[in-house]
Amino acid sequence: MTYWTEDQLNSIHTMLNPKSMAIVGATPRMQYGGRFLSAALRGKDKLRIYPVNPRYEEIQGLKSYPSVSDLPETPDVVGIVVSYDQVLNVLKESHAMGTKAAVVISAGFSERGEPERKDLQMQLTDFAQESGLRMCGPNCLGLANIKDGLWASSSSRGVAGLSGNIGLICQSGASAFGPFLQRAVDESIGFSYIISTGNEADLDFCDFARYLIDDDSTDVIAGFVEGFKDGKKFLEVAKLAIAKRKPIVLIKIGRSQFGSNAARSHTAALTGEDVNYDAAFDQYGVIRVQDYDDLLQISNLFAQTSKLNAEGIAVVSHSGGISSLTADMLGLSGLSLPDLEEASTNGINNILKGRGWASNPSDVTGFANGDSFPEIMDHMISGDNMGCLVVASAGSDQQIDQVIEARSRYVNLSEEERKQLVYLWTGSRVEPGGLQKLKDAKVPIFYTPDKLGNALKHLLDYHDRADYVSGNTIPEPQRLTTEQKTKIDYLQSLNRDQLSESESKSLINSWGIPTPNHCLAKDLPEALEAAKDIGYPVVMKVDSFDILHKTEAGIVRVGLKSPEEVEKAYLEIMEAARNNTAESNINGVLIEEMITDCVEVMAGLHYDDQLGTVLIFGSGGVAVEVYKDISRKFCPISKNDALEMINEVKASKLLKGFRGDSAKDIDALADMLVDVSLMASSLGHTITELDLNPIMVLPEGKGVKAVDALAIISRDSI
Repeated sequence: MTYWTEDQLNSIHTMLNPKSMAIVGATPRMQYGGRFLSAALRGKDKLRIYPVNPRYEEIQGLKSYPSVSDLPETPDVVGIVVSYDQVLNVLKESHAMGTKAAVVISAGFSERGEPERKDLQMQLTDFAQESGLRMCGPNCLGLANIKDGLWASSSSRGVAGLSGNIGLICQSGASAFGPFLQRAVDESIGFSYIISTGNEADLDFCDFARYLIDDDSTDVIAGFVEGFKDGKKFLEVAKLAIAKRKPIVLIKIGRSQFGSNAARSHTAALTGEDVNYDAAFDQYGVIRVQDYDDLLQISNLFAQTSKLNAEGIAVVSHSGGISSLTADMLGLSGLSLPDLEEASTNGINNILKGRGWASNPSDVTGFANGDSFPEIMDHMISGDNMGCLVVASAGSDQQIDQVIEARSRYVNLSEEERKQLVYLWTGSRVEPGGLQKLKDAKVPIFYTPDKLGNALKHLLDYHDRADYVSGNTIPEPQRLTTEQKTKIDYLQSLNRDQLSESESKSLINSWGIPTPNHCLAKDLPEALEAAKDIGYPVVMKVDSFDILHKTEAGIVRVGLKSPEEVEKAYLEIMEAARNNTAESNINGVLIEEMITDCVEVMAGLHYDDQLGTVLIFGSGGVAVEVYKDISRKFCPISKNDALEMINEVKASKLLKGFRGDSAKDIDALADMLVDVSLMASSLGHTITELDLNPIMVLPEGKGVKAVDALAIISRDSI
């Protein structure tokens, strides 16, 4: 599916890089319309600006025009700050003039929760997409091209000169131009663009992110999202971003039900199933963070720091307590602090002469503010196993200058020898001298060891993920075979969503997913004959779409070793079944081979309306429900992905051989997971749920078998 057209991306480019701008609803008063004009005037040397308001002849020193139609030229972008019921007319008038981009500040649409306002917003959507006049908003604060000083925003805040390589996209305008902008100014963190998307009646977060992926002035995409209009579209953005190694750092609302409810009431956004979003973020390298400071500090770390050449982190400080706490937090984050090389240890100890001790972390006491500190830093970062130096201090001007010079040397080494340096500031955050010098020099700064550790772990994990993705080949789903299409047509003809076990197994067998040797018996003689053919011992289960929890219903028997046991079991489980459902809902009794010498795992599919089909793998039996020991990935997956999923769950220890038990057929299990994912991708929303639990993993070389299967299908066409 193609989500973006050249014309659409061109409209976004024009919106962010206009040469001319009309502001409909501009006023002399510093309300939304007046602020929009005032903001635009910051770029008046680069931008032709046309206030539009029939009530005024002049506004803020510029001639005011009665309507868009009266303008002397077609504006590149139209800012709209009028009553909600006038917006569509302004869009139509602008389109008639040939304008291709609009920023709609006006509110009063779907966020009101009223049916007629939702309908009005849908009219904006339809017009924008049919006419080609693409729109940001409504109910937003606009956007700003910070690097070029071009503002199409009703924000009262400005950031003159605060340009950088982070593109910020927020659905909430008050967040974009409020806490994010204010904190960025405080931290001297620069943006390439600030974009607030509001209700996203037309262009959404994903559209602007797609534009920024190809924007050379943006190295990091930072975002604040309450919900996605189209989750599958976001997955495509994430795939493109990691392929280009352009990090997306994101706050996504929906961790709790309260956040989800608030998001729906604010912008009518759908937050989706949060656990599935976490899986998608992990799979495609999206860095999810929790608060304003994390978003800015981690984005800035990525913006100023390249991939580490080694995983080792070195910590040096003037204080033993500070260095120890820092090391502790880095360790808790999963980072490695290797021992110093012998030459480094000796070199530092020769400088300290007993007043401190060379180690990692290293407490160098007062030498952190002396002439020898550059040499100490060089020793600390020396070695092929060290990738980044953390200086944890609140140093003198001399130390700050030394740190800035050292970092400049490290990052300008050849690509193979390059090192990174970050600073953990332990002094006052209102310090006017050294702290600001670090900010101005673009040294990544953190204020607490835990946030530092979290950020560095994200940096390492992201580049590891990007390396993995670049070498990971995802198989292409194939067109349905005649057998598969016939099977789906038959199952849909049953006119129910829930399939029985035998029906579910017939479905997965069409994709080559192995199950135990089995037979559906319609009566007792057939059951006895099937048990004889399969060979004892056998398992017996009543087959009914209406009884999902078979064990609880008493309709399962295992380990049956003789015809007498089969006959007794048949009568008992059929009686139990009739106590749980109507006779017409019973298809018969499944007779299956008994599987032993195995490890139980489970796999499943869940169709997420926003994101698509997610594959779930975990410990088998009831353990998966008790311990939630599962891994998730979106379909389709590669065999490497499948092996990664297996290794992520605790059951992998059992599969590899535990306490003398034999290793199981992990290779066959991985192949099964790939086949399940390809089936899901071929069927799309036709299969909404699949539960294979348990799957029996046999010893190496002997394969796997899905012992139980339950599927829910849609009767919609594929």
